Amino acid sequence: MEKKEFTHLTSKGVHMVEVGHKQVLKREAIASGKIFLQEETLDLIQKNALDKGNVLTTSQIAAINAVKTTWNLIPLCHPLAISGVEVNFEQHKDHIKVEVVVNSTGKTGVEMEALTGVSVALLTIWDMVKSVEKDKEGQYPFTVIKDIRVLEKQKEDI
Repeated sequence: MEKKEFTHLTSKGVHMVEVGHKQVLKREAIASGKIFLQEETLDLIQKNALDKGNVLTTSQIAAINAVKTTWNLIPLCHPLAISGVEVNFEQHKDHIKVEVVVNSTGKTGVEMEALTGVSVALLTIWDMVKSVEKDKEGQYPFTVIKDIRVLEKQKEDI
């Protein structure tokens, strides 16, 4: 097996990869993930009947904020000029699927931003429903976040 070079590590230490030479392109990434909840919790979300407020609206705001600050959360990500973020939800019988679409015009992709947006959206949902998801011992036997992944990424000339 051929030895690979690390892109973020040199003999001088860790560095951010230089992208200045790359072409400016229109870029898009779509990521998704799921949170599995009790049926009663999903009903409360749908009826907007939780004490903490509107779960999905709050989750959308959290996702958008996370997308815009990914560079500050993940040490070697580049700060990007995000041109658009869409956060969508599909509510199912046993889970909510979150999908985040991120657009930018720049020299590097936006898949980390889309993944961060999905992750924070799901964590926000969990935070807002934890009081009704806990069992008598204060545990979360039904609450699960899974399947966080990049569905698609695209780039095209401007």
